[in-house]
Amino acid sequence: MATMLIQHKVKNYEDWRKVYDSVAGLRTTFGELSDCVYRDASDANKLTLVFDWDSLPNAQKWAQSPELKAAMEKAGVDGVPSVSFLNEI
Repeated sequence: MATMLIQHKVKNYEDWRKVYDSVAGLRTTFGELSDCVYRDASDANKLTLVFDWDSLPNAQKWAQSPELKAAMEKAGVDGVPSVSFLNEI
């Protein structure tokens, strides 16, 4: 199992959430096991997302996929996201 952490800003959370929810099935086909979305306490459009994946290679494939890039553009992600891959110790 692998964990992926993504942080980014969005133009509008409600618009972003609709797109995010619409690609849930696609994330699952890439091997996503679970997800959590957090909103910054002082900026509701600054998000932290935590995903568990069935494998690190699948998490990396999703992170570099054209499907994710298209969804982020459609959802109004503002700027370049910070993406980290984590191993539980």
